[in-house]
Amino acid sequence: MKRILVTDGMEKSAVEKLKNSGYEVVEQFYEPEVLKEQIKNFDAVVVRSATKVRQPIIDAALETGRLKLIIRGGVGVDNIDVDYAKLNGIAVANTPNASSASVAELAIGHMFCLARHIYIANHTMRQGKWNKKQYEGIELSGKTLGLVGFGRIAREVAKRAFALGMKVVYTNTSGAKEGFNDYKYMKLDELLAVSDFISIHIPCSQDQQPVIGEAQFAKMKDGVYLVNTARGGVVCEEALLKALDSGKVAAAALDVFEEEPTKNERIYTHERISLTPHIGASTNEAQERIGGEIIQIIQNFFE
Repeated sequence: MKRILVTDGMEKSAVEKLKNSGYEVVEQFYEPEVLKEQIKNFDAVVVRSATKVRQPIIDAALETGRLKLIIRGGVGVDNIDVDYAKLNGIAVANTPNASSASVAELAIGHMFCLARHIYIANHTMRQGKWNKKQYEGIELSGKTLGLVGFGRIAREVAKRAFALGMKVVYTNTSGAKEGFNDYKYMKLDELLAVSDFISIHIPCSQDQQPVIGEAQFAKMKDGVYLVNTARGGVVCEEALLKALDSGKVAAAALDVFEEEPTKNERIYTHERISLTPHIGASTNEAQERIGGEIIQIIQNFFE
């Protein structure tokens, strides 16, 4: 019987389907040092964002040679040393389609929150304050949305933003994409200069350096709005705080952070940051789709 370790949670019906198909499924989060011992006893491991499968974990698994498959339930695989795993005969897969719509809707939701001060008005009204005059907002329609990255999630954001009447521009490492004539490709610096809203949709770089730092904030429009539902390390939090305090950035929305859970008090108490705790894929629909894709990956691989 193949043993599957699920470290960061998985949709219940998907777990039951795996068990009913003859797999032993263990749902348990392990700290790295414990995981190095436990992973030796499994044929496959399913992770989300919390578990990092780095070289020491892979080396431990190689001691028994049992581990053959690592699955990331989600879009990115930057928490897995993919090349090292594959070099040692361990396959790596993810579920790139399952959560795109959910993350895109959260990004759009955060844009509305910023534009209409929903995030802060909800807080101050609970304090008995009626700050009506302070919360004059803006409309999304007619504004330029700059997408940094143009993968599956960004394209879902573009589709929704365009329907709202926004002008959509994007930048992408591989250049302009065919078939997206409603949107305009730009180099990063050009996009930063013209965008009223900027939404981040790229993985962390291999050297773990931020893509958006002080130099990039300096090139943005005064009063720009920034949304990050991608990865925390892509945006330098210190540079963001400086840009917020100077007024360069009017407000920001973060679903991801340099450290999770975030311990940066200046970030989670700033009155012009809309916050969510990495819930981009946390919808019933996305979890069902992720679970279904994981089952398919496991069955195709082992059967």
